[in-house]
Amino acid sequence: MSKKLEDIAKELTEKHSTSKVNLIYAFNGSGKTRLSKEFQNLISPKNEEDISLGFKDKKIIYFSAFTEDLFFWNNDLEKDSTRTLNIQPNQFTDWILRVQGQENNIISNFQRYTNDKLTPKFNENYSQVTFSFERGNDVKEDNIKISKGEESCFIWSIFYSLFEQIISVLNIVEPTQRETQDFNNLKYIFIDDPVSSLDENHLIELAVNISCLIKESESDLKFIITTHNPLFYNILCNEFRNLKKGCRKFRLEKMEDNNHNLCSQSNDSPFAYQVHLIDKLESIFKQEIQIQEFLKEIKHGYKNKVETILKKDALNDNELSEFYRLISNRTMSSLFYIRKNYVGDKFTLSLFKEKEIKECEVEKYHFNLIRNILEKLATFLGYQEMKDMLPQDRSGPDPYMNRIVNLSSHSKHSGEETILISDNDKRVLKGLVEHINTKYNFRSKFIKLGKD
Repeated sequence: MSKKLEDIAKELTEKHSTSKVNLIYAFNGSGKTRLSKEFQNLISPKNEEDISLGFKDKKIIYFSAFTEDLFFWNNDLEKDSTRTLNIQPNQFTDWILRVQGQENNIISNFQRYTNDKLTPKFNENYSQVTFSFERGNDVKEDNIKISKGEESCFIWSIFYSLFEQIISVLNIVEPTQRETQDFNNLKYIFIDDPVSSLDENHLIELAVNISCLIKESESDLKFIITTHNPLFYNILCNEFRNLKKGCRKFRLEKMEDNNHNLCSQSNDSPFAYQVHLIDKLESIFKQEIQIQEFLKEIKHGYKNKVETILKKDALNDNELSEFYRLISNRTMSSLFYIRKNYVGDKFTLSLFKEKEIKECEVEKYHFNLIRNILEKLATFLGYQEMKDMLPQDRSGPDPYMNRIVNLSSHSKHSGEETILISDNDKRVLKGLVEHINTKYNFRSKFIKLGKD
């Protein structure tokens, strides 16, 4: 059952509060940043946790898109010579820079993820930053404007330096012996998509660095990390595999009713991005149903036993086998599906049926997802072009499917930019999903019951 983000935040503080780390994967736009705010509001009142007010008595510190709001550019539009990244007055950066003197560590962390020739320089009162770039032969270009990705890296480097400081301070067991008392009440660090623009090598380095820091934390401090990047997620999964006090892994999914599901990623295998995309596309064409609608198809002698299994809070594999036995060889007039929803080592069952095509909410970006899957399959299997992965007719790849995937992914004409998807194109998308599942043996999470 889908939930509001505030309920999921509450679930993280109660049901999953024993884990050192809660690691969450979600697509962009699925609610990761809003979840960080709901979580913050749940742990402490809004005003109390304003990051610009300092650290004393804080219970949570978070890094998200809201953190970046403390920084803004002065582009010197009149003279076009001195471009500065301004820092809004706040105790957050004051404490790190002025009190703790972390300037050199911040610069070092920033250059690690960008370029050692790109150097930030703070002004005397730490209210502005300028950037210079050494181009070789002692040629240095001052007052440059860095890219948005480099800016995000710089802001993350400030937070990361704070991150290091917090763990170091709280690792001292006796509070009176700590160099500062500001973190004594801190319970959580929430990290939402730290840097989304790093190349693959630096992204791996960032994930390993974060995991190493968290492993060094010996206090009761807990961490919640959200990301849309599957590589970053998988590295952290592997790094935290044997973490003391445990790491729980989840997927945050946005549902059609604009509520959300927090799905447990319980197995030990890495998160498979393409499998997740296929699952997302399959879900478009399925409609969740109530137990009673399914029970209408079951003969009376078995109905009570089936209902008892379906209503259980948690099932094991033996109970699932009993469910299959009870419904095996029962003629059903409709095609149904079940789906396992993992809760730790056990699971519940959800019931689905095929949704009518006209009711399927297909959007243009869904064709982009199909193209993404086909391109990666082509690369992995050694095909030269994505179209070679499409259904074939006598002359080659199905021309209509090829045209639809290409038009929807790379439209150049205004006439092609429409948010209305025809029922026929919806059928094409559904056919492509079924083709990929069948041809390339993807394991669907929707298990068929009944007849086609």
